[in-house]
Amino acid sequence: MITQKAPIAAIATPVGEGGIAVIRVSGKGAIQIVNEAFQGKDLGSQHTHTVHFGKIVTQKGFPVDEVLVTIFKSPKSYTGEETVEISCHGGVLVTQSVLETMLALGIQPAEPGEFTERAFLNGKLDLDQAEAVADLIHAKSKKAVDAAHQQLEGRLGEHIKNFRQQIIDATAMVELELDFIEEDVEFANKEQLQKLLEEVESEINRLLETYETGRLVKDGVKTVLMGRPNAGKSTLLNTLVGSDRAIVTEIAGTTRDTIDADWSYDGLLFKLIDTAGLRETTDVVEAEGVKRSQKAFERANLVIYLKDLSKPFDEEERKEIAAFQQKSGETPFILIGTKADIEADKEWRTEFDLKISAVEGEKINDLKQLLKDRALENKHYDASSLLVTSSRHRDALQKTQEHVQAALKGLNMNMTGDFLSIDLRAALKELGTITGEITTEDLLDSIFSRFCIGK
Repeated sequence: MITQKAPIAAIATPVGEGGIAVIRVSGKGAIQIVNEAFQGKDLGSQHTHTVHFGKIVTQKGFPVDEVLVTIFKSPKSYTGEETVEISCHGGVLVTQSVLETMLALGIQPAEPGEFTERAFLNGKLDLDQAEAVADLIHAKSKKAVDAAHQQLEGRLGEHIKNFRQQIIDATAMVELELDFIEEDVEFANKEQLQKLLEEVESEINRLLETYETGRLVKDGVKTVLMGRPNAGKSTLLNTLVGSDRAIVTEIAGTTRDTIDADWSYDGLLFKLIDTAGLRETTDVVEAEGVKRSQKAFERANLVIYLKDLSKPFDEEERKEIAAFQQKSGETPFILIGTKADIEADKEWRTEFDLKISAVEGEKINDLKQLLKDRALENKHYDASSLLVTSSRHRDALQKTQEHVQAALKGLNMNMTGDFLSIDLRAALKELGTITGEITTEDLLDSIFSRFCIGK
């Protein structure tokens, strides 16, 4: 059943100068209301999915702009409601004028994500697919786009629905037996039930194992460049991003604060963080920069320590590198020798993952591949991999797994069906929050507030 709510309108394209802008209108009677401001064919008598040329005029008949109007009749639209998309000339003033003309007809301005929320409420999208729309809009790398497309196509939802059906089958076996408890009839085969729940638990665990990879693909790899002053951190950042993002001088301590830059390689986003050189200093500003370097190190997904090869190693620096390598724990740590073209001391050759010269471009391509390999090491990923990218989905899957494990434990302890049923139903509830079979107003507000207005 499609619900037709009061019509809403918003600019669906970025505001600014451009060839075309689109104003989207959706809701009960949207076609007829837009028709009141449209000079051209009678939109109410036209077929769905047709485009019509004409003019948008004010209520007093003043022309606003020449437009193309596309109409989508319910339920064959993005929201499931009557929908009109008005393509006008791009530009801040003309686009805003067309929108204001729609609002003057009594149409309400749309809230962030309200069109997609209506699509979900009308069954056009599952909740996980709706979230994928936002992920697709905000994606900053090819792999993030691929992951969002998989979710939008419903691959995650298919898995979740399969899990739910298996747990529903298990719950039915248990609860049917409860209904006939006085007749002492057994419907639940313990071995069959245990096998079913073990398969569900195993599959959920497999999905959960993809979360760390999914998080990196979606949010990018926080990559911290560390080292002593003039080790070449800023030069390397500029070389990777292809522009002078960071100031480079021969003066030690030039970088006083962390500098962030996005860089994409082979479809994977790296969020590069250039840090202040590590050293003891009496300069208050530089000292604060060193503190921020330490904080960036603690939050990193990948750490690159740069050693200036034009200066000989000293014992203090060796200890410093060893300390950072130990502190990095499970975070990949890469030791890079810089300024290889003017290397002064080759005694420590075996300690480096790679030696480069950012100025000469020496081994830079090897470095790029090394960063990708280390960022995804121990993380199985290919273009066809189904990834969990949302912390909300991860949390729901973890809770589901806990309830399934509790049911398995109860089954092995020969607990009665009423106790098993409690955990099985709790597992169903958690899975339902992912696809939207079970939801709350607060949850929807939290999800759709991340969307831009007009989507």
